[in-house]
Amino acid sequence: MVKKFENKIWLSSPTMHSDELKYVTEAYETNWMSTVGKNIDEVESSICNKVGCKHAVALSAGTAALHMAVKLAGVKSGDYVFCSDMTFGATVNPVVYEGGIPVFIDSEYESWNMDPVALEKAFEIYPDVKAVVIVHLYGTPCKIDEIKAICDKYNAVIIEDAAESLGATYKGKQTGGFGNYNAVSFNGNKIITGSSGGMLLTDDLEAANKVRKWSTQARENAPWYQHEEVGYNYRMSNVIAGVVRGQIPYLEEHIAQKKAIYHRYQEGFKDLPVKMNPILDDCEPNYWLSCMIIDKEAMCKQVRGEKEVLYISETGKSCPTEILEILAKYNVEGRPIWKPMHMQPIYRMNPFITRDGNGRARSNAYIEGESLDIGADIFERGLCLPSDNKMTEEQQNIIIEIIKGCFE
Repeated sequence: MVKKFENKIWLSSPTMHSDELKYVTEAYETNWMSTVGKNIDEVESSICNKVGCKHAVALSAGTAALHMAVKLAGVKSGDYVFCSDMTFGATVNPVVYEGGIPVFIDSEYESWNMDPVALEKAFEIYPDVKAVVIVHLYGTPCKIDEIKAICDKYNAVIIEDAAESLGATYKGKQTGGFGNYNAVSFNGNKIITGSSGGMLLTDDLEAANKVRKWSTQARENAPWYQHEEVGYNYRMSNVIAGVVRGQIPYLEEHIAQKKAIYHRYQEGFKDLPVKMNPILDDCEPNYWLSCMIIDKEAMCKQVRGEKEVLYISETGKSCPTEILEILAKYNVEGRPIWKPMHMQPIYRMNPFITRDGNGRARSNAYIEGESLDIGADIFERGLCLPSDNKMTEEQQNIIIEIIKGCFE
């Protein structure tokens, strides 16, 4: 009989080493505790070198970086902005900060990211849109070439949300370097962390300088506090930067650990009616989170409300709710897939575009065995598996057996 884990197995917790404390202590001992200092300079330079961009601005969060990117893109009140639909709210909220209106683009099954076919359809409906926010879900790159070709055709700016994908590559190029303005995150659960923090990446020096100014309360170059536009308190502290600086050398090690976790799940589930989150050819994810989706015919009955969910257990079948509840009984953390933005109460009235056109009228429809609301289907059948890189192989094998038991 499998016993409950004494220490909780987390979805993705911080993995600390020793250099982090060294650089934080350096900030403390030299009294560089504010939003300037050597740690910040080193982090900005290191991430630039890693990603291959020209300029980086260290900020308080990935959300702050996305906000600055939206502002750089010139989004104004009432402007429509195309956004990946299946993502965390932080991808989309910065559009609203500037008064923009998110238009959600459905996902596709091949990568779970923005569907280029749906994006093309969206431009046919809204040809004047000038900004597109793309996401690399769970550390797996989207169909960047196809999306970029469409954006170039319509002269639209790409904002790349690479918060989950630092270290991932598409055709050999690092994510975080494909858009006009790009964001990465160092939140506590990311592939490397500062406990918080993020970064705006760009090849545009003028844009980088604007963000440095805006993120420091938009202070003018004057002997006193002079302000001519709205500013923000968004700069990263030298202390947080010390943690990030200590983490950067371990990025590839973390990725290798996460990759091994993904492939152990893939091998362990080969006889189950499930599939792992997909990876496109020519892509190398950072494997931040391992996820799975249950085959349609192996789904037991599951009904989700706004905050509650019910399911009926069936022999030989399961559902995300049942699996997550059983994992929790063993002191193991998993999570649902991101609930698509077009399904969120706050954005329920926003436009939503599928590859078949306006998805609002067809969200429950199917064609040729596939949902016309692909994000909703992935949300219904998918879940995020415990992917902590401190989880041992033995612990993961036990988790695999627990999940297998859900289908008995």
